Amino acid sequence: MATPEIITAIAGAYTPGANAASPLNVGGDGYITLIGCACLRAVAPLSFLLPCPMSEPSASCLPSLVKKYLMAATGLVLALFVLGHMLGNLQIFAAAPGPINHYANFLQSLGEILWAVRLFLLACVVVHVWMAILLTLENRRARPVGYQQDATVQASYASRTMIWSGLIVLAFIVFHLAHYTLQVVHPIFQSLEYADNGRRMHDVFAMVLVGFSYPAVAGFYVLAIGLLCVHLSHGVSSMFQSLGVRNEKWRYRLNGIARAYALIIFLGFVAVPLAVQWSLHSSRETLPVREVLAQIQKADAGWDPARPTPVEVDYNFPPSGATAAKP
Repeated sequence: MATPEIITAIAGAYTPGANAASPLNVGGDGYITLIGCACLRAVAPLSFLLPCPMSEPSASCLPSLVKKYLMAATGLVLALFVLGHMLGNLQIFAAAPGPINHYANFLQSLGEILWAVRLFLLACVVVHVWMAILLTLENRRARPVGYQQDATVQASYASRTMIWSGLIVLAFIVFHLAHYTLQVVHPIFQSLEYADNGRRMHDVFAMVLVGFSYPAVAGFYVLAIGLLCVHLSHGVSSMFQSLGVRNEKWRYRLNGIARAYALIIFLGFVAVPLAVQWSLHSSRETLPVREVLAQIQKADAGWDPARPTPVEVDYNFPPSGATAAKP
């Protein structure tokens, strides 16, 4: 039985109100079974995305062309999101903490719309990664024996490491969300507040400065962004090929555009953690890291996560170095 048929069969094996003695019932109350089958019912329509059984190497639950289209379309969405995210991050270099805090507050004010966008982007990541895995397995099954000569000589480093760089970037995304979105790495981040003309909002400016003040976090960020951009340098060009836009005439031009785009993304993203580390260890500050860090560390010493209280940074400190943020 094919994998999608198995899921459909299991999902349909239990229905609410069925006999409590059903073999799928657990402990007679059926709650665990009900939840599990509800999940299977939700996943069943997407079961065509699962790989076909290994005993059927010639079969394909989803045509290769459809996999490539899905990978290209989700890759385009994610590449545009990365650009927008980078432009938003660069507001931290404004002359005050206000711009990036107001930008973040606007996004948070979207409420359900923001969560819908987040879920859509998460779905794009899942589909993109899953299509990459399926295509990789499909290519390996189609060519179980390697060439006599190493065929990877003709491939770029980026294309040879796409699957691995993608998985490392995926691990980074999980940490990044836990760090800055869910704020579970440093719980005090949830209590950071910024006031501007009577309006109170989350102090993203201070959160980013403190987060990147840790060398390990900044280093992991730079590494992950570097791998992401290696991924982009090949993926953006391959996306045009999958969509049928790239031909031999435009191949080298699109490769150049992809590399330039990846370089811009890399420089834009790593500018923030590098500026934080520079300001922390240099006599000339690009960002007021030491002042903000000192205040938050002092507040953290008496902050109780069980009874959280707002933490507000006083940005009226004397300038130190060539530049310092002012409210």
